[in-house]
Amino acid sequence: MIANHPEPEQILLENVLFALGNPLRLAIVRQIADGSESSCNALRPQDVAKSTMTHHWRVLRDSGVIWQRPQGRENIISLRREDLDARFPGLMTTLLQVMR
Repeated sequence: MIANHPEPEQILLENVLFALGNPLRLAIVRQIADGSESSCNALRPQDVAKSTMTHHWRVLRDSGVIWQRPQGRENIISLRREDLDARFPGLMTTLLQVMR
């Protein structure tokens, strides 16, 4: 696992809301909300630089929204849905329904 994944009890609501307040980050979370995993490259829009995406991955990871793990030369992204649901019951369901 890559460093800087907060423990579940360290995930703060204000950090999660900040991370999901960006349209690009929210779109990424929507893509993996079904429990799937994807590589960073597969989730990166063609018109967004890799360096810009590195920033967005860091915000999502540091806020506790995603897991990021290395696999070969790629990083694999998945939603921390179980941790988020345990910490903030119903939050992700509501946000994903409302913010379409």
